[in-house]
Amino acid sequence: MTSEILAAIIRANLVGALAIVVVLGLRLPMRRRFGPELAYGLWAIPPIAFVATLMPPPVLLDDPAADPFALARDHSAVAMALWVSGLALAVALFTRAQMKFLAAARAGRAGPSVVGVVNPRLIMPTDDGAYSAEERDLIRAHERQHIARSDPRAGALATAFQALCWFNPLVHVAAHLMRLDQELACDAGVLRARPHDRALYARTLLKTQLATQALPFGCHWPAAAPHPLEVRVMTLARPVSHDGITGPVLLGLAIVTAALMAWNAQPPGEKHPPPVIVFLEQQAKRPVSVMLVDAPRRPTAQP
Repeated sequence: MTSEILAAIIRANLVGALAIVVVLGLRLPMRRRFGPELAYGLWAIPPIAFVATLMPPPVLLDDPAADPFALARDHSAVAMALWVSGLALAVALFTRAQMKFLAAARAGRAGPSVVGVVNPRLIMPTDDGAYSAEERDLIRAHERQHIARSDPRAGALATAFQALCWFNPLVHVAAHLMRLDQELACDAGVLRARPHDRALYARTLLKTQLATQALPFGCHWPAAAPHPLEVRVMTLARPVSHDGITGPVLLGLAIVTAALMAWNAQPPGEKHPPPVIVFLEQQAKRPVSVMLVDAPRRPTAQP
């Protein structure tokens, strides 16, 4: 069982890494042609491809060949212990970063952000006169946009994949760039509803200092450093218009295609009979105890 679990982890990471490379090649052309929101949607491809490789395989055989990623029995236990240790360390580091940020927020040292996953809450900077009323209103609109789009949950999912795939450097690169694209998509959503505030929005971005503490379960405004703030300002200066149909259709086709390709990339699995047949066969093989009892003899009638 340990060998099979490790084989599934290795295969899912390879497929996920390939999906990340594809997204890295598509995200900038997608942003320039269809805008930041659809470019951000590309990041749904890697986790969907990852999960697709863990689904039941499409081909089942009576006697399938050995999984090429399966480790020898004497190596699998060591590899599993190493993976679990790395997972525990990653969870501890992310938890520590979250607690550190929350402590800074309670002390009033945290910038604009949304904290939490199940019930996200908005954290605003102290009203010390650094921001005008209009700028604070834009910041609140940005954070509410994060909540409306379920961005904190997406960030938590990215953090979970970073912990599970702690040994895969592409996963950590993808998590950082996903958060950048998340901020760009949120900017676009705010300005779609408030197109006349584009210049004020850019000035507010420039005024806001980059966050210096990580926030694994939430969203920064701006996102965690190092953050190319100039990318956000330049994106604001180049609004994109499209027909609203082509981009979503292409994105949907890309997601479905990636899921099907990842699912079909699995090696053949072992064919198992239906559970009902297995149950009946097990019942038929069970030993049956039989007790023979002599019935009392019926008295014979006397003539």
